[in-house]
Amino acid sequence: MPNPPRRGSALLLIDIQQGMFGPQEICHEPGRLTDTLGNLLARARQENVPVFHVQHCEDEGPLKHGSDGWQIHPAVAPSHGEPVFEKWAVSAFYKTDLDQRLRERGINDLTIAGLQSEFCIDTACRVAQTLGYRVTLVADGHSTFDSAELSAVQIIAHHNKVLSGIVAAVKPARDIMF
Repeated sequence: MPNPPRRGSALLLIDIQQGMFGPQEICHEPGRLTDTLGNLLARARQENVPVFHVQHCEDEGPLKHGSDGWQIHPAVAPSHGEPVFEKWAVSAFYKTDLDQRLRERGINDLTIAGLQSEFCIDTACRVAQTLGYRVTLVADGHSTFDSAELSAVQIIAHHNKVLSGIVAAVKPARDIMF
């Protein structure tokens, strides 16, 4: 008999979509990222922790709604019953029913991972914290692209530092306890 669903904690995977892994742009350390997130997802499922997926939508570009690039990466593809929220803004909470669905499940702790560090991950952590969730950011479970000003490594390190403390607990995937 399967374990009953765990209440209180959830894994929130954001924008881990094919278009972020090429061919136009490839996020920093894509193989390491998908391995880390695939392992974290498997642990969450094994522990019967609810998993929520977020899928960014655009009218054009690599995440064009319905395109191959828009599809969630197979390493973290949703299983039957795992909700997927389509968003058209940087916030996973804006004009979605994510907050309502989390509250209905009794979720108060969110572990957040995905793409892009300085946009949707940063925003998800900050909004979730302001909505009253205890947030854990997976330090090695988010990524981005080099910008004209900073490397992806610098952007990731910066967000791990600025979000740590008041906004989120920042932990490597190996230390995540659901």
